[in-house]
Amino acid sequence: MDPLAGSSWSEPGTVAGFVRAFPNEVLMRFAERVGSPGTGRALDIGCGAARNAVPLAGLGWDVVGTDLSWPMLTAAAERARAEHVSARVHLILAPMDRIPFANQTFDLVVAHGIWNLARSGSEFRRAVREAARVARPGAALFVFTFSRHTFPGDAEPVAGESFVFTQFSGRPQCFLTEAQLLAELGAAGFVADPDLPMTEYNRRLPGSVPGSAPAIFECAFRRTAPPGETA
Repeated sequence: MDPLAGSSWSEPGTVAGFVRAFPNEVLMRFAERVGSPGTGRALDIGCGAARNAVPLAGLGWDVVGTDLSWPMLTAAAERARAEHVSARVHLILAPMDRIPFANQTFDLVVAHGIWNLARSGSEFRRAVREAARVARPGAALFVFTFSRHTFPGDAEPVAGESFVFTQFSGRPQCFLTEAQLLAELGAAGFVADPDLPMTEYNRRLPGSVPGSAPAIFECAFRRTAPPGETA
């Protein structure tokens, strides 16, 4: 059964577009720096059609990809087979805020275009806490998510929320400021990684007309060791 049946995420045209998508080259270079080929475990949350999961496996990572769209996962499996990395790519139907793995399982966590799809601040925080839970002390986190600068300064969030807006797609989605993103991840035990400082793309300039593309933050973090443990 497909939990996203009837949604745009499981439509054939959407899936086909993700199949054609190229990997994020910044992520690939970062993964090469932080990993030891053949020894690291990576989690790609909301992996879609494996645009990043399959190339990560090609770099030597043992990759788990999670998604809620069955057609996306089917396409991901086909891509892994076509590129001969099926043994290193494991695909699971699971939501962003309930990852079916034990604590401290992964050396690299990828949240590429997934946390911005949270429909509330509570869901966003549950997802971040789950990423922190399954990350080993010292594990790397790669984040690619929507920025508040997508909207004019006078845009109002959903009532009762601080960073959830509907103006972009008509659906609730998360658009954080840099300070909010750092605070939310810091509260879960992640600290900014100076090897990949925060970059913002498509930032809306004052007085400009809003574009069709969201502003995006791209950055990396490290999981700090819980009390009583060392990284």
